[in-house]
Amino acid sequence: MEDLEKLRYPIGHFHRPEIITKEIREVWISDMESLPERLGSLVFKLNNEQLETRYRPGGWTVRQLVHHIADSHHHSYTRFKWALAEKTPLIKAYEEKDWSNLFDARTAPIELSINYLKALHSKMVYLLKGLGETDLKKSYLHPEGNTKVSVEENMGKYAWHGNHHLAHIRNLVENKGW
Repeated sequence: MEDLEKLRYPIGHFHRPEIITKEIREVWISDMESLPERLGSLVFKLNNEQLETRYRPGGWTVRQLVHHIADSHHHSYTRFKWALAEKTPLIKAYEEKDWSNLFDARTAPIELSINYLKALHSKMVYLLKGLGETDLKKSYLHPEGNTKVSVEENMGKYAWHGNHHLAHIRNLVENKGW
């Protein structure tokens, strides 16, 4: 069971710091800014058979992971915008497992999602670098548990999310000797 947990969460779970400093936010933004390049350099060398390999038993294929990251970060960007433009909006959650089983996530070339992530993260990072302290404290409500999430906390969640899935792929590549 411990091995499965390590496969599922190779960098551990996201933990929100009690105090989110400017330095912490800068690291998170840097992680988001570099994610498309780090991901691309890892997956572009893989062949089709490798892209169809599951990172863990019962988990997604590498292809599905790449498309999932793009889908999830698309939602994150929208959540940032909602939180910044509306007063604590209730966001819509999505069924990520169902999205990852759709035709495009199972079959589309990974270049589509890597290119999308490059553009999306460029916009997202530009937005986040320009926010003031008041904006960072704005928030949205997530319907699962009616949880309030601030803009700055969402930054950390999605920096972690990218690194989390990058570690899934990196560990698979290393374990397989690719």
